[in-house]
Amino acid sequence: MGRGETDEQLAERLATAAGAILLDLQLSGEFAGKALGHAGDTRANMLLMRELRAARPGDAILSEEEKDNVVRCGNRRAWIVDPLDGTREYSEGRSDWAVHVALAVDGVPTVGAVALPGLNLTLTSGTPRPLGPANTPPKMLVSRSRPAAEAVYVAAKMGAELLAMGSAGAKAMAVVRGEADIYLHTGGQYEWDNCAPAAVAVAAGLHVSRVDGSALVYNCADPYLPDLLICRKELAEDVLRLAAEYSPG
Repeated sequence: MGRGETDEQLAERLATAAGAILLDLQLSGEFAGKALGHAGDTRANMLLMRELRAARPGDAILSEEEKDNVVRCGNRRAWIVDPLDGTREYSEGRSDWAVHVALAVDGVPTVGAVALPGLNLTLTSGTPRPLGPANTPPKMLVSRSRPAAEAVYVAAKMGAELLAMGSAGAKAMAVVRGEADIYLHTGGQYEWDNCAPAAVAVAAGLHVSRVDGSALVYNCADPYLPDLLICRKELAEDVLRLAAEYSPG
């Protein structure tokens, strides 16, 4: 199984399958709280690692739930996965959590699938959905627990409405789905938090970059990737300009 699949098909199948495992576990009542999050992370990661190793044995893998080995940096192709993005939301029984499966080629987020099991939906770079009309006023996504000061500043300057949501994948896909227009994050992330969302967003025709406007680069020795902007292209210039002029205090 998997040998005849394209990379896009493989990413979609695995993200959806891991999501189904997580959703079943969440609804089973077998675990609760932090124990549910830990069990979900473990089970979803086992599936993703097993299937990726079987389907693409020559590729490198970077997973949040696996011990990292920088030998992967010598491979042009690296699968970057987050078995459960939004563990807190998942543990609370919410729907704004995700599964990320991405393939970076030469550091570029080339293939991505983001499963939103709570919404019975998987969005992929292989079958991008057309963007709908922009929201008026624009809507900007921020963290439920720690909204980035830069995002609050930019929203105020643009007259944007702030929407609090859980996982990075859920927020990024809300822009892809047209529920929001801007996802500006400066609070610290890792490659697995945003590689799959970035690939899906690029395929959908959105602007995707670092907050300084530079490209997101993946499969680095240090997977820390602290900031991200995903937004409608017509808003990108203003968002980048305002983010650059923000100064703390």
